[in-house]
Amino acid sequence: MDDASESASGYRTAIGRVAVIGTGVIGASWVSQFLGAGLDVTATDPGPGAEDRLRETVARHWPVLERIGLTPGASPERLTFVAEPEAAVADADFVQENGPERLEIKRETYRRLDAAAAPDVVLATSSSGLTPSAIQVACRHPGRVVLGHPFNPPHLVPLVEVLGGENTDEGAVAAAMGFYERIGKRPIRLRRELVGHVANRLQAALWREAFHLVGSGAATVADIDAAIAHGPGLRWALMGPCLLNHLSGGPGGLAHTLDHLGPLMEAMWADLGDPRLTPELKATLVRGLDEALAGRDRDAMVAERDRLLVDLVRQKRDAPELP
Repeated sequence: MDDASESASGYRTAIGRVAVIGTGVIGASWVSQFLGAGLDVTATDPGPGAEDRLRETVARHWPVLERIGLTPGASPERLTFVAEPEAAVADADFVQENGPERLEIKRETYRRLDAAAAPDVVLATSSSGLTPSAIQVACRHPGRVVLGHPFNPPHLVPLVEVLGGENTDEGAVAAAMGFYERIGKRPIRLRRELVGHVANRLQAALWREAFHLVGSGAATVADIDAAIAHGPGLRWALMGPCLLNHLSGGPGGLAHTLDHLGPLMEAMWADLGDPRLTPELKATLVRGLDEALAGRDRDAMVAERDRLLVDLVRQKRDAPELP
């Protein structure tokens, strides 16, 4: 490794090979993303038949990645599968871990990764529930452990949430942010550790009220989904809630919106529900969705979702005025 491959703080920034630990739904999607970005990938997963499933998934994802746009040199042939995590990280420049969401397993995995990977290699976890602080205690080099939480599916959705733990080096966070950005992701830097991070908490706020409205009889499952998919969801796909309110305020911008609609916002906040996922509510939600989807083909829905996501991501990439 030459000097140009290290950042000023000592972590690698010239990434040629990524190790992917765990190749379930998220891990396999990450593998596809990295291969599409023209990188070499070494993957590992202890599950029986994991290599065959991974290669089949990459082949299934590849036509979509071609539509998004491949980096020159990108190829599924640049994937190597090995049996042990130590072998996977031995020559890696960056590590993306996607193991089970169980702290004891995660810590043992990071103990092994930390012992085998070069000390200037960032170890990133895709965990949606565990924090870097809880994981990095197992490492001799805790400063290189970061959160690199994607939004599913990673090979289609650009967002990655990046966060350091109590003992993470700022240079490791910067190196991770830079790497994700260079491969076409849209990383955001989180400022403190939270249950569920940021994007999932925003989703949870919407789910909470959606499930309350169904449970209270105010709307059906189909009505709720239509209200979002054919209403605010269309705008949210283009911009976040703060910018949306700014543009809604006309020349006065966000300040006018907050002054004009502030009392209504507060009245709605005070009236929001506090549901519990009781057996009855779960049954109501499942039954309502089954009724809404009667006669529809799930695989066809997934294919249409992915096709539209690809088109949307490509068009957003060509809209430089939208942040």
